[in-house]
Amino acid sequence: MKTIKLAIWIVAMHGWVITQAQNAFDRDDTLRGSITRARAWWDLKYYRLEIEPKPESKTLSGKVDIHYEVLFPGNLLQIDLQPPLAIEKIIQNGENLDFIKDGENAHLVTLKKNQVRGSRQVLEVYYSGAPKEAKNPPWQGGVQWTRDQDGNHFIATSCQGLGASAWWPCKDHMYDKPDSVSISVTTPPGLMDVSNGKLRSVTAHPDGRRTFEWFVSNPINNYGVNMNIGRYVHFSDTFHGEQGILDLDFYVLPYNLEKAKEQFKQAKLMLRAFEHWFGPYPFYRDGYKLVETPYLGMEHQSSITYGNGFANGYRGTDLSGTGWGLKWDFIIIHESGHEWFANSITYKDIADMWVHESFTNYSENLFTEYYYGKEAGSDYVIGTRKKIRNDKPIIGTYNVNRSGSGDMYYKGGNMLHTIRQMVNNDEKWRRILRKMNQQFYHKTVDGSEIEKFMSKETGKDLSKIFDQYLRDTRIPTLEYTLENNKLTYRWTNAVPGFNMPVRIHLVP
Repeated sequence: MKTIKLAIWIVAMHGWVITQAQNAFDRDDTLRGSITRARAWWDLKYYRLEIEPKPESKTLSGKVDIHYEVLFPGNLLQIDLQPPLAIEKIIQNGENLDFIKDGENAHLVTLKKNQVRGSRQVLEVYYSGAPKEAKNPPWQGGVQWTRDQDGNHFIATSCQGLGASAWWPCKDHMYDKPDSVSISVTTPPGLMDVSNGKLRSVTAHPDGRRTFEWFVSNPINNYGVNMNIGRYVHFSDTFHGEQGILDLDFYVLPYNLEKAKEQFKQAKLMLRAFEHWFGPYPFYRDGYKLVETPYLGMEHQSSITYGNGFANGYRGTDLSGTGWGLKWDFIIIHESGHEWFANSITYKDIADMWVHESFTNYSENLFTEYYYGKEAGSDYVIGTRKKIRNDKPIIGTYNVNRSGSGDMYYKGGNMLHTIRQMVNNDEKWRRILRKMNQQFYHKTVDGSEIEKFMSKETGKDLSKIFDQYLRDTRIPTLEYTLENNKLTYRWTNAVPGFNMPVRIHLVP
């Protein structure tokens, strides 16, 4: 009798595991990452942003109207704004309100008017200052002040994790999306702003400045709101999809126009593939845009930002090492996949960021499969396994705005690929993905809701699979024995109860 051990697919680059020391969190972390009492009693309905950036001084000033519905009476309301920006005044019903800072970012506003359950209220928040400057966008975000190769100002925002309060006052927690947003940005002469949704109006001022008003008619998460200012040129197209005609708009710098007209043809290919797998594009009323930016790119809702050099791959490389990743533009495909997983289905707490990134990483596999075949898609996702680190759990720490391991990308995508093999029915798997996007359309979710949904729809108890790959760093080991033509196996180095099925091929 011989016992053989096999370490199954979740393998780090060097096969090691790091034990991370417990993080220490302070009051600022709690105020940023939890549903505080000063947040819980009111429900966001609508933001109206009016902002004027001043690139020469790297400052901005503005006003944000916050419309909300009272869920139950309260008189203390939390608004978030990160220094060096400062709130100048807050007004409700024509009266100035008192407010104090609690920690670094939270501002507690004392309301004068009775907040009656079910009533709609408005706060006017005026602010100004120098916003946090993006050091390494989009990973270390904020406002990026730069210039294009012709010397024109080229400005962009990115703020996932950091929070939208890095550049405008808001209820900076992901659990509460506004139903709609108006974004008005006043630009220096000769420049335009491109933000989310549809362009409503352009107002010209005597000194050459212009104000661009954009309107988002769908729920949107805070970090999905963006501002992009440059000397843009525009071209457009349409996509005939599952819900009719979708407007496609593209904004690039003039010297990149011809390259963009060719590269951005992939937007239609992406939409065709993802509507097949996930269901209708979630924001038909707001359209779909690709907008050139001075950084790599990000999933801003209906306004995907792009800086991948108009070339296939990820900055010209294939993350999978298989060659398939050079068949398509990583930023167009990956960031657009977030329209379904991030912008429509949105985590309530960044600890569940895997809901965004694991499914979107897996969408790269599905795009490859749609155009190049199932084997190509499998080769691609399996090729990314070498990037898995197993350094810490994928799920982060709740209520303190702390995400988990970056393994939420490659390990998460491979986890979903493995679950698909357990389902072993490709059409059923597709129906599950489409039903998920239908059931959680435009909603915020806990990761546990997605886990339960998948267990129910697959007809399999996946709880231990999720525990193993989302909450643990160990690499499950399959031990088996073969004696007298009898195969016996077990899983070791795994969470209790882990029992992933094994597909066996008998060779004569």
